[in-house]
Amino acid sequence: MIINDTVIFPRLTNIREDLDLSQNKMAEHLKVSQATYSRWETGKEIIPLSKLNEYCNYTKHSMDYICGIINTERNDINLNKALDKKIIGTRLELFRIQNGLFQYQLAEFLNTTQSTISAYENGKTLILTAFIYQIAKEYNISMDYLCGNRKIQEP
Repeated sequence: MIINDTVIFPRLTNIREDLDLSQNKMAEHLKVSQATYSRWETGKEIIPLSKLNEYCNYTKHSMDYICGIINTERNDINLNKALDKKIIGTRLELFRIQNGLFQYQLAEFLNTTQSTISAYENGKTLILTAFIYQIAKEYNISMDYLCGNRKIQEP
């Protein structure tokens, strides 16, 4: 959900509370401060993709579900694995080509530079959570797929 240009994932709070965990306990598990974790829940900061993946692995929920891309949980997700920048880059490039986009067009959509898109696609840099979320919402593609946690593109 986007409010005032800030991405808010309310399911972070709901899932944590369903597991009967305090913000402090979740923050400890993710190896961040409680204040940092609190900013992710309130939308003051966007959770980094690597930490979102850790959260998914810990809570056994998909990125698509946590981020509100889908409303029901799925069971075709490969959890308990680290993100691979090369896989993400390859899938991002494949998505871009399948949608007839040039790097500069995707960069314009995300309000970034073509060199940033190139760095993502070459696996040099991990894509930002906000960017992968925007792509998933606009193009109806699974965040879990783009991150290599799922074989099927559709959310």
